[in-house]
Amino acid sequence: IGSVKKGCDFFVKRPWDITLKLCWFLYADLEQDGFSKNPFFHAIIAEVPEQHKSKEGHTKIGYALYFYSYSTWSGRSVYMEDLYVMPEFRGKGIGKALMSKLCVAAGCKQLKFNVLDKNYSAVDFYQRQGCVNITTTIGYHCMRCEGEELQNLAQH
Repeated sequence: IGSVKKGCDFFVKRPWDITLKLCWFLYADLEQDGFSKNPFFHAIIAEVPEQHKSKEGHTKIGYALYFYSYSTWSGRSVYMEDLYVMPEFRGKGIGKALMSKLCVAAGCKQLKFNVLDKNYSAVDFYQRQGCVNITTTIGYHCMRCEGEELQNLAQH
């Protein structure tokens, strides 16, 4: 995941400096959080044979990172945190295959994820897979609390 994740800034173009800080996490955290006895996340890796490796020499060319959640409306859910395929391998069915494997592996009734509104190709891709934008249909807003605000919330 680490070598593939380095492409994060390629498709996450945002106007503020914090983007790279969010993408470049500590690999020790990744290892502990994903590969410990009780992992916080799971991952499915897309790998190609050596003869089809990337321009940079990588055989791991994509991944889906996910974790389990629960919906009081529909039961077991899975949240897909990341779906990434190296640009040179896009359009070959790899993203769809990763999502398919994730859904089978999770065995849940609902797949949830976020996508940047300006990432038109990703929105289009997800809609072709049958995904629905619940921002407009149900009116949900994606909320987050972090940093000092999270620390303040935790103290009360």
